[in-house]
Amino acid sequence: MGMVETDSAPWSCGGNRAASLIGNYIGNYYNHWIYANGVFDLTRSDLMDVTKPIAITNMLGSRKTAVIEPSRSALVIIDMQNYFLHPVLAPDATAGRAIVNTTIEMVKAFRKADMKILWVNWGIDDFDLMTMPPSLLADSKESFGSDMGVRDGIELGKLLWRGAWNSQSYGPLEPLRIEGEKAGTDLLFHKNRQSGLWGAQTPLGLWLEENKITTLFLGGVNIDQCVWGTLLDGFYKGYDVILVPDISATNSPYYASQMVYYNTDARGFMANSSQILDGIKM
Repeated sequence: MGMVETDSAPWSCGGNRAASLIGNYIGNYYNHWIYANGVFDLTRSDLMDVTKPIAITNMLGSRKTAVIEPSRSALVIIDMQNYFLHPVLAPDATAGRAIVNTTIEMVKAFRKADMKILWVNWGIDDFDLMTMPPSLLADSKESFGSDMGVRDGIELGKLLWRGAWNSQSYGPLEPLRIEGEKAGTDLLFHKNRQSGLWGAQTPLGLWLEENKITTLFLGGVNIDQCVWGTLLDGFYKGYDVILVPDISATNSPYYASQMVYYNTDARGFMANSSQILDGIKM
């Protein structure tokens, strides 16, 4: 992947694919960015109303500055669940537990800026078990929906089942999520694949379309699996995808995260929470 310039508007291209460029437009009237002087304007202001656009500067990767419209932006938090993070079930998930406080800071900042927080968690039901392909079922160390029993006095419930304790958001994130749901700032979406946006439609995808969301900030665990899967499908479906590395983690080897950073740089944007919070507070 490389950066090419045509009519002063850079775009990431691969193979024989060509960017659709009209002046400083990247895309088309109905879904476009505007690029000028090193700034990517993601607001789509020629098509839709804007409120108080937010500029995020000094971003990671090759794209350094982006301007977003808060009313069409959302924070997507993926799989920050007990199954993946609680010491009883995931004693080695120290990296995932280390990003909890930063995630909380991001949630509170997005709420103050009137941007939605979307919790995207594994949440299996009977219909999912009937329709899941063998390739997915074979990939799991344990059987989806199997009773996990009791450990340290905790009734764990069925594996990644909707409503089970192991499927709840980890530690302080669960009451934070519930607080947001009651206030109308946060929403919970169940998923049954690594990606929350796979296939023709998912609950998350339907909500994004109905609410005209265009820009997604993504974080959670694992960065190289469910976060990456959701980001990539979001990219395919035309969303602006912004990876937030310091609210993302994995237990995979170092090079797995490097793959995500390398490929996200060609498909979207990357910014740590401090850079995003600076933009929100300005």
